[in-house]
Amino acid sequence: MEYISTRGGAGTIDFEEALFSGYASDGGLFMPRRIPSLDRDTLRRWSRLSYPELVKELCSLFITADQVPRHTLDDLINRAFSRFRHKDVVHLSRLKDGLNVLELWHGVTYAFKDLSLSCTGQFLQYFLEKKQKHVTILVGTSGDTGSSAIESVRGMKNVDIFVLLPKGFCTQIQELQMTTVIEDNVHVFAAHGNSDEIDEPIKELFADVDFARKYNLMSLNSINWSRIMVQIAHHFYAYFQCSPSLDTTPLPVVEIVVPTGGGGNITAGCIAQKMGLPIRLVAVVNSNDIIHRTVQHGDFSLSESVKATLASAMDIQEPYNMERILWLLSGSDSCLMKSLMEQFSVSKSLKLPEDLHRKLSETLRSCSASDEDIVRAIQRCWEESHYLLCPHSAVAAHYHYSHMDGACLHQKFSCFSFLFSTPRCCLAPASAAKFQDALLQAGLVPQLPAEITALTTMETRSTPLEQGQDWAQALREQIEAVAQHW
Repeated sequence: MEYISTRGGAGTIDFEEALFSGYASDGGLFMPRRIPSLDRDTLRRWSRLSYPELVKELCSLFITADQVPRHTLDDLINRAFSRFRHKDVVHLSRLKDGLNVLELWHGVTYAFKDLSLSCTGQFLQYFLEKKQKHVTILVGTSGDTGSSAIESVRGMKNVDIFVLLPKGFCTQIQELQMTTVIEDNVHVFAAHGNSDEIDEPIKELFADVDFARKYNLMSLNSINWSRIMVQIAHHFYAYFQCSPSLDTTPLPVVEIVVPTGGGGNITAGCIAQKMGLPIRLVAVVNSNDIIHRTVQHGDFSLSESVKATLASAMDIQEPYNMERILWLLSGSDSCLMKSLMEQFSVSKSLKLPEDLHRKLSETLRSCSASDEDIVRAIQRCWEESHYLLCPHSAVAAHYHYSHMDGACLHQKFSCFSFLFSTPRCCLAPASAAKFQDALLQAGLVPQLPAEITALTTMETRSTPLEQGQDWAQALREQIEAVAQHW
C-alpha cells in the first residue's frame, strides 16, 4: 500500500512515513494511492465482527504485514482499546422514533477521538521503539483532539507533544483535560485566538522543511492519515448495527449522519463508501457552515469570522479534510487539487468546478443547525428517551427530528425525499458530561462522572500566547529548548 499527496508533488511513501508526517511537502494531505474494494462475502463476514475486530481488519488493508506483522497489529489495537469503559468499546443506543445514536465516546477523554488516537499512539510507539527515534508532535485543537492526543502519548520517553488550544473557545472541562496533565513530555499553549487562527503557526512550522526535519515534526490532527484510517471503522460498525439484513440484493442502504468540523469523520465515510459500503452520508454542521454551503452551492469560502457555538469542537471555518474528499471525487486529480487549494489559500474563496460540485452533492447530503436547534434537540431527546446528548450529537439528532417531522426547510437542508424505512444512524462524538453549559441552557442537569469532577481540583500548567505575539516563533523557541534535553 502506497500513499501519495492530494497535490501530487511529494512522491510515494509507505504507512510508516505517512504516520510520521504532517502536511505533505507540497502542502497536500496523504491518501492511499488505491482504495481497496470489498465484495459482498467480505461484508457479510465482517458484519459478525466486534468493533475492535473491524478495526483490525480495516487497518490490515492499509498497513502491509512487512511493516507491522498481523499478530503485532492485533496486539497493538487490543492495547489501544484496553482503557475504554464500555465492554464493546463503541455502543449503539436505540432510542424512540428510530433515533439510533452510535456512542463513540467511551474512551479516557469521553470523545470519539480517543478511538483513532489510542491506535495511532500504539503505532507510533511501535515504530519509535523499533527505530530508536524521537518525534515532536504539534497539535492544534478546537476542543477534544488535544486531550485525546495527550492521553495517547503522555509519559512516552521518545515523544514530546505541543498542543495549542483556543483560550475561551473550549469548555472548561475540555481545557482542564489538557492543562491538568503534568508530564515532562506534554507542553500546552493557551492561545488567545480561535481554532483557525491556531492552525496558522502550525502550518508555518511544517512548511519550514529544515526545521520540521531537524526536530522530526509530526501531527496528530486529522491531517494524519492514521486517524482517518481508524475512523473508517465507525461507518462499517454503524452500518452493520443498523442494517436490517445483508441477505437482500442489492444490499440495504443505511444513512449515517456525521457531525462535522475538520471533516475527518466524513472523509472516513467517503472512503468507506468507495470501498463498497452501501451508506448514504449526511454532513451536519453548526452555524460555521462552510461544508454545508459547499455541498449545496459549490461555495467553498470563508465567512467573515468564526462563530462561537454550543457545538464548540465544530467551530471551524477551514475544514482541511475537504481536500481529501474533493481529491477522491475528482478521480485523484492532483493537478486540479493543487490549483484549487492554492487559489483557496490566497483568496479564502473558491467556487467548485461544476462537475466536481455535482459529484460532491451526489455523495453528501448536508444540514446546518443553530444553537436554538441544538438546544431543542437536546430537550426533545431527554423528554422522549431520557437520554442526554452532547451539543455535537444534537446537531445530528436535529437532522433526524427535522426529517421525522417533515420539516425540510429549504434554506437549511438538502431537499430530498427520505423514506422513513431507511435506517439512520447518528454518530455521537462526545459525552454530554463534557458540555455542562449546553445542558444547562436546555434546562437539564449534567451528570458528571467522578473523573471529570476531579479535574477542577487538580494542578494546571499551560503557556499563554497573546494576540500580537509571534506564535510560530514562540513555538520554535520552546521546541528548540525542549530538544536540548533529548
